Amino acid sequence: MKPAMRLPRYLGSYLILGLWTILVLGPLYVMVINSFKPQIEIFSSPFGWPKKWNFSGYLALWNTGHFGRYFVNSLIITILSISGTVLCATLASFGLVNWRTKASSLLSLLFIAGMMIPIRIASINLLQLMKFLGLLDKLGSLLPIYIAMGMPMAVLIMSEYLRTIPKELTQAAYIDGAGSLLIFRKIILPLARPALATVAIFNLVNIWNDLWFPLIFIHADDQRTLMLGVTRLFGQYQTDWTKVLATLTMATIPILLLYLAMSKQFIRGLTAGAVKE
Repeated sequence: MKPAMRLPRYLGSYLILGLWTILVLGPLYVMVINSFKPQIEIFSSPFGWPKKWNFSGYLALWNTGHFGRYFVNSLIITILSISGTVLCATLASFGLVNWRTKASSLLSLLFIAGMMIPIRIASINLLQLMKFLGLLDKLGSLLPIYIAMGMPMAVLIMSEYLRTIPKELTQAAYIDGAGSLLIFRKIILPLARPALATVAIFNLVNIWNDLWFPLIFIHADDQRTLMLGVTRLFGQYQTDWTKVLATLTMATIPILLLYLAMSKQFIRGLTAGAVKE
């Protein structure tokens, strides 16, 4: 089909995608542009370009906002949580895919059911558990919560992707004398990189932007995450919106960089198993 004939056919799709792009990029544009404006200019011209670029919000983050400490805390807990989720989900999926019994089907169903039950409804019980374990006011209290929160979706994605890997590869490795752990490290992990990237990006957004559990578990200033640290900028009678928007802009950069670096793997992981040959 010629390009000229193809355009009317997909015009509706292009319009919907264009509208969605505007809805997604519009708030980002407003956030970034206003982070370079003084407070008065934000309210007088929220959608216009800055009359004079103002970097005071970004300078204040490093000088007085403890941004560096909060950023490092968020980075540590995000990396550890994503690593734990990816490892546990990949091991669980590898076992479920190769364990073909009614029990494995039931276990897979339980993982999927976990996506329908929000973990936040157990916040009171989790708070009591963290208090019993002595993890309150510690960054480590978030680690098991985030791993458990990301497991259902991660197992679903990894299981569907691992089913697309030809069984002949693992069977040949077993015949050559390789054990399950060696097969997992040398064959499964390298082939599953698109799915691993998908799981990592999905969990990155949820963990990096989470405010609920840090707000409940952490009160010590040196243990706060970035999103929890932003709440310090909201006053009872006045809010420094320049600092708030500068902080949110800086918090958005790691997510964008990771997605740009892993976008191809992310898309391949999402579409794995969607088309049957």
